[in-house]
Amino acid sequence: MFKLTSLNLNGIRSATSKGVENWLAKHEPDCICVQEVKAQAPDVSGRFEELAGLRGHFHFAEKKGYSGVAVYTRHEPSDVVVGWGSPEFDAEGRYVELRFDRPGRKLSLISAYFPSGSSGEERQQAKFRFLAGFEPHLRALKKKREFILCGDVNIAHKEQDLKNWRSNQKNSGFLPEERAWMTHLLDHTGLVDVYRQLQPTATDTAYTWWSNRGQAYTNNVGWRLDYHLATPALAALARREAIYKAEKFSDHAPITIDYEMSL
Repeated sequence: MFKLTSLNLNGIRSATSKGVENWLAKHEPDCICVQEVKAQAPDVSGRFEELAGLRGHFHFAEKKGYSGVAVYTRHEPSDVVVGWGSPEFDAEGRYVELRFDRPGRKLSLISAYFPSGSSGEERQQAKFRFLAGFEPHLRALKKKREFILCGDVNIAHKEQDLKNWRSNQKNSGFLPEERAWMTHLLDHTGLVDVYRQLQPTATDTAYTWWSNRGQAYTNNVGWRLDYHLATPALAALARREAIYKAEKFSDHAPITIDYEMSL
């Protein structure tokens, strides 16, 4: 089995201070895709190049303490692609793709961090621009390679993907336009929401993010924002899923899926 985890760290220094490195050592994933590293190269140097024996490959944001993604892996990639070709969003450190190619096979593992629009209309419009450009990128990539994209998508797709869906229909993350984008991605681009393939009816056990306001985590008033999106051939290899909530490293929970494959 190939154990693949995704986790929004909400700051790599914060998450490691809360025990994520010890958890990784016990959990032993083959690869973890992380988002919101909130660090730059000098911050990582000498401390975070590796976590629990996994080597990291990064895309840092230009803005200090903001965004940033990484893929930590046991396996040496044949190539690393930093950014997806958008000057606006590549400056924000939102995409890193590790390629594991061998004769007859082209396979990528991607860590992506979609923008949030919750801070106001300006960022919501940026989110819409990201979605508009990113879907064609994924469609083109799918024609060339098999891939699994792990990340914080910042969209709860359906009513079963958040606790209070009725009161959130006008809020970023559950807007009709965002949900329609996700539907289009799955139905027309042909990618698979792997968690939902394995757990089609799960509701409150599916949440991966909780607001820091009030008692959202304690009361499990959550959202499912973190995904594995895979090409069909790789999605067909998914066997088990787990969302780890026994410890809290971030405002997100790690989501792990085991695939019957090797790199």
